[in-house]
Amino acid sequence: MFIATVIAARRLNENAIDRVEQILAQAGCEPAGWRWIDEGDAADVEFRQGLVNARAALRDAVEGCDIVVQAAIGREKAILISDMDSTMIGQECIDELADLAGVGREVAAVTERAMRGEIDFVGALNDRVALLAGLPVGKVAECLATRIHDTPGAQTLVRTMRARGALTILVSGGFRRFAGPVAQRLGFERVHCNVLGAADGCLMGKVEGPIVDAAAKLAALEQACVARGVDRTAVLAIGDGANDLPMIEAAGLGVAFNAKPIVAAAAAAAIAHNDLTALLWVQGISRAHWIEG
Repeated sequence: MFIATVIAARRLNENAIDRVEQILAQAGCEPAGWRWIDEGDAADVEFRQGLVNARAALRDAVEGCDIVVQAAIGREKAILISDMDSTMIGQECIDELADLAGVGREVAAVTERAMRGEIDFVGALNDRVALLAGLPVGKVAECLATRIHDTPGAQTLVRTMRARGALTILVSGGFRRFAGPVAQRLGFERVHCNVLGAADGCLMGKVEGPIVDAAAKLAALEQACVARGVDRTAVLAIGDGANDLPMIEAAGLGVAFNAKPIVAAAAAAAIAHNDLTALLWVQGISRAHWIEG
């Protein structure tokens, strides 16, 4: 059995659910009824066959709704692994830091191209970091305190999954001076990220140690599976940029969150109309069981 979870927080009605059933029937997927997860927020529509057909037919099919299609068995995941910038937080940290350094527009343009997969991530990161040379380290703390904000629903998602026994991992092409505090605030157990070189109270304009890129994110996913003794089907992976694609494609449920087109097109699921708590409904977890952030 398969499930299409229909989500439109505080605005979902039965007309939208009926429309999903009609589309599934037209695609030959044999819908088998539906039920509320939380009335007015999210509902599960069951169907008997045609997972691939269902995903194709339901993509952007109901205005204002996110629809995630998956197998019914194993929908609640044992591992959460997520990108940070523009995913767990609403900003790109390097862009915000560059703005404080007076090179914001130049750096933001490179970031956008890298996240769209148009240029090499590692080279783009090194080029952007080089422009930060000489910036006082104190500007990082200022940026974190004044410009970096959690994505709505992030803390609730992470803390609820952790409370239910999931391993929670933040993987970021960004920097430890941001990722460490963000991970602690949201409730992540592990953090994989880059380190900004600094000396004499200023940034050196380089990254120290191996760079966390797309391959490193995928490796973190694989290591987590070994640590938990599960396979990739037990993983929920979330990201928005091209460097998130390998882990998104490897996960049992890979989710493009407010993502760049290349990521949204490749991911098994996309969230574009709701906040991150949608991914609790996707796992069949009703609001009564959330650990609110």
